[in-house]
Amino acid sequence: MRIDPDGRQVQGISTFVLFVVLNVLYLVTCLPVVTVGAATSALLEVTLRYADEERGDLVRGYLRALRTNLWRGTGVLLALGVPTLMLVFSAVFWLNLGGLLTAVAGALSVLAATFGFAATLYGFALVAWFDAPLRRCLRNALLLPLVEPARTLGLVLLPVTGACVVYLVPVTGFLAATIGLSFGAYLLALLLHGVFRRRRADPSELEPVSPHSGE
Repeated sequence: MRIDPDGRQVQGISTFVLFVVLNVLYLVTCLPVVTVGAATSALLEVTLRYADEERGDLVRGYLRALRTNLWRGTGVLLALGVPTLMLVFSAVFWLNLGGLLTAVAGALSVLAATFGFAATLYGFALVAWFDAPLRRCLRNALLLPLVEPARTLGLVLLPVTGACVVYLVPVTGFLAATIGLSFGAYLLALLLHGVFRRRRADPSELEPVSPHSGE
């Protein structure tokens, strides 16, 4: 039996394998912890390109994006990600105490953490897709959750739902470790494309990165 290398089945298997490799590579490059920002920006960059029907090389593109996004991605992590994590700890602390006032404080911390998480994701995406100074990316990351509430809700619910599924059904952790994160980033990229297309009024000062830059 002759196998057509350009056939849909072969292409589908090749894409699946590339997403698995990308997923594992992302996890490995997140291990130093301080590289989480750069790694997430790089993952979003290659999945944004893929979602925009620009295939390229997912693995080599990721490694290249990891270098180019290193400082700005880390900057987003420190400026938005760390405060968001502190708000999460604050919410857990207040909600574990009894009393009406602590419940209100916990609820406010949850809302603030949700906003911070959305802004952090937008920050990583802006670093990935636009060639702009870090300060401008951070400013737009804080504005986008306010002007795109519906898509922001989807942006937050996707990773939160995935994390809840893994927590409630631990066996699904294997899927997350093999393809779940890279495929989840692809779904986020589809949402982000919708945001970037609609909201050019605010990010219009940003210069889009050439989709094939460095190819």
